Amino acid sequence: MKKGQTMICDVSLEDLQAFFLVVETGSFARAADRMGVAKSIVSRRVSSLETALKARLLTRTARGTQATDVGLIYYEKAREALAQLEAAQEAVAEAVYEVAGPIRLSAPLSFGVTHLSKVLAEFAATYPRVELDIGFDDRRVDVLGGGYDLVVRIGEMGDSALVARRIGLINAVLVASPEYLARTGRPENLAALNGREGLIYTNVSQGDIWRFGETSVKMRSRLRSDSGEMLLCAAVAGLGIAILPGFIAAKAIADGTLEVLLPEQAMTSPLQAVMPPGRAKTARVRALVDYLALRFSGEVL
Repeated sequence: MKKGQTMICDVSLEDLQAFFLVVETGSFARAADRMGVAKSIVSRRVSSLETALKARLLTRTARGTQATDVGLIYYEKAREALAQLEAAQEAVAEAVYEVAGPIRLSAPLSFGVTHLSKVLAEFAATYPRVELDIGFDDRRVDVLGGGYDLVVRIGEMGDSALVARRIGLINAVLVASPEYLARTGRPENLAALNGREGLIYTNVSQGDIWRFGETSVKMRSRLRSDSGEMLLCAAVAGLGIAILPGFIAAKAIADGTLEVLLPEQAMTSPLQAVMPPGRAKTARVRALVDYLALRFSGEVL
């Protein structure tokens, strides 16, 4: 190719999609599962793309399939360009039809069941051309690698490559059962928590060290779980002290099976919609985030 000449390749969107998913999942097999096709088809589409570009985009390692240096550059540039194309297409679709297209979403399990399910069902009814793929999981999922359009998270965001918008507030309190307090005594301050039986949430680092502003306390690990509902049941059963969000503990507090300890130490965390930069610009994702913010921004959950 002569200097200054531009080479234009005939690249299909199906080949691009296959390549993107292999990079994001690290596996031809997982990409094939995501696309609902045979692994051989994904391999053929990636080979077609490499042939069109005359470049090696992927390499197999002991840890799976990874993008080459050239492949990573192409992935980042092509992903951005495709996101802009999708945004342009959806802008037209929104003007001519309605907000439309697929949204892959993940949210914490308990919050999803107690608060998000109804709102998402109402959103789907409001926008019949939107296709929702919803997963509830307390694990902190990989937004980019998992191919998510939107993830609902509780707490501050540490992923600088992602876009976040606060859609509400979550209040968390210290709780224990009346039986537990009668047996062990009620802690009157934070220092009195040190060494007490803590019901530990395992989806955070150093779950047995509880931080309240500048003060930290070390709990004795009586029971650990990645489920807020499990910690609720353990607290009601008198197994120890837990930190639970209001949307999990509210009913037990109201009926007296749990009591709030040190109410002045209640913690408020942001409820956030987290998105890849390209997805944040699409009409369907913007519509859903606006809908969630409208429903949740006026209350502390």
